[in-house]
Amino acid sequence: MDGVEAVDLPVIELAHPMPGFPDDERFALVRLDESGVLMGFRSLHRDDLQFVVVPPAPFFPDYAPELDDDVVAELGIASAADALVLLVVHAGDSLASTTVNLRAPIVVNTATRRAAQVILEDAELPLAAPLVA
Repeated sequence: MDGVEAVDLPVIELAHPMPGFPDDERFALVRLDESGVLMGFRSLHRDDLQFVVVPPAPFFPDYAPELDDDVVAELGIASAADALVLLVVHAGDSLASTTVNLRAPIVVNTATRRAAQVILEDAELPLAAPLVA
């Protein structure tokens, strides 16, 4: 996960659409800042749909989601090095009120460019964790 800025994923195919967006299955991952930490997960089907996403490591260094075997098989993940985990950001009025969803990350197989938003089994992971403490 430390090589986020080296990842070039112009077209990502979702294994199944994200909840609430049944017609959007193809996305591009684009940088939104110079550091490559803030990214846009942009729909290729419509111009007005983009999720802001971040890698967990800079904000939650101990975050290590456990993917079940079905997800690993569905995405064809052969090794942990092929899995790019992204957290969906919910922008608040300020940085202090901005949160991320730790319970349902987007997982991308960087080798095949298949992805899914995965709802993790761990009920203790918050849907709205503060991005900065």
